[in-house]
Amino acid sequence: MKKVIDWLKSSSRWKHLLGGVLIGLGADSFYCAVYAGAVAAGALELKDKLHGGLWDWFDCVMTIAGAVVGGGVRLIIGLL
Repeated sequence: MKKVIDWLKSSSRWKHLLGGVLIGLGADSFYCAVYAGAVAAGALELKDKLHGGLWDWFDCVMTIAGAVVGGGVRLIIGLL
């Protein structure tokens, strides 16, 4: 478990995950959550690339995964 937490802390992946969850919770539908998460992830990574950094696929995937989780939570709450 410590390895997973350390991996999430590297390169602020936990921030990408949390941001994705917030995007998913604020979306109107699951499709919208995934789409908005993918657009936000791409924009964040493009910003990093344009400012001299490298494109980090793990950060991109963490943002989209967070949006999927947030959209799923909102979907489940809506069904109840």
